Amino acid sequence: MLSTGTKAPSFSLINHEGETVHVRPGETGLPLALLFYPESGSMGCTRQACQFRDAIAGKEEFKAEKITIIGISPDSVKKQEQFWQKQNLNFPILSDGKREAANAYNVGTGMLGLVSYARTTFIIDKRGVVRDSLEATMNYGAHAIFIDKWAKLLQKEDEKA
Repeated sequence: MLSTGTKAPSFSLINHEGETVHVRPGETGLPLALLFYPESGSMGCTRQACQFRDAIAGKEEFKAEKITIIGISPDSVKKQEQFWQKQNLNFPILSDGKREAANAYNVGTGMLGLVSYARTTFIIDKRGVVRDSLEATMNYGAHAIFIDKWAKLLQKEDEKA
């Protein structure tokens, strides 16, 4: 995984609607949460995505004007679209079938290589610097808690600045 304090790499992938999304950490002036997950539609990934969906709908620190949240998996655009629609998601999910973003962020495989992505979340500050990361393939619930903590911390830093 990328080290804390490292400039986060930019990348471009196709989203669930078939559109190219250019992710350029630090460009928008908002913190960025990148959620690498193994498989759209699996039990753990569905629960994780729904936790983020619900947090975006109900928590101030998860609002689009406070933080950008993007999900990324190796699934096809078609599978991403079906997952996004079925779960009524409110954040973009990107298709990384060639592991371009995963490789840029040094995301490995999970569960001793049984899954294509280790469930990994990166928090990137508004300047585009990796502040922290969490790899917890089996503990899908830890990722929303991790981002909640960091979103609050980064917002407090902004208030002090």
